[in-house]
Amino acid sequence: MGQAGSSTDAEVTLQDIQELYGKFAKECPSGNLHLHEFKRIFGVNSSSTEEEAAYMENVFRSFDTNKDGKIDFMEFVAAVNLILRGKLVDKLKWSFKVYDTDGNGCLTRQEVRHIIKIINKIRRHGNPSVTENIDDICDRIFELVDKNRDSQISLEEFIEGAEKDPWLMEQLKLDLGPSDWFMKQTKKSS
Repeated sequence: MGQAGSSTDAEVTLQDIQELYGKFAKECPSGNLHLHEFKRIFGVNSSSTEEEAAYMENVFRSFDTNKDGKIDFMEFVAAVNLILRGKLVDKLKWSFKVYDTDGNGCLTRQEVRHIIKIINKIRRHGNPSVTENIDDICDRIFELVDKNRDSQISLEEFIEGAEKDPWLMEQLKLDLGPSDWFMKQTKKSS
């Protein structure tokens, strides 16, 4: 869940997109990427934790812009572009969408706690020495971000807080690490 991807500055060419389409069409002959295929791409399988599966479902939902339960090629390209070339503010807007599980445009303490808990479990899975108190993290996020003290975080508060505080950025900005996956996939066909 690191914040820096080694290939985030890599140029995505028209040839890369054409190769990606070829792989997309081969992997998704229906023309759509379904949740189970999406999970497989990111290594979530039957041995993954319930939290990892729930997290990937939230991520999938955030990329399914027309909310039809599948990701078509245009949604997929938009997701890849965001991950590889997106500006920080766009990545933060996307992270906000993942946190906002009910899609109402504001984050409650419960939503923030839920995602932080999932991220913490995933981090612990890879490094058992990671032990952070979820409630403390959530309290600190709300203390730093909820400027009007209404017990909700708006998109504006989310972005402003993340841009001002490196600790908040580490907590709020989501990074799946798919940049490396995408670049490996495009190189495999070369």
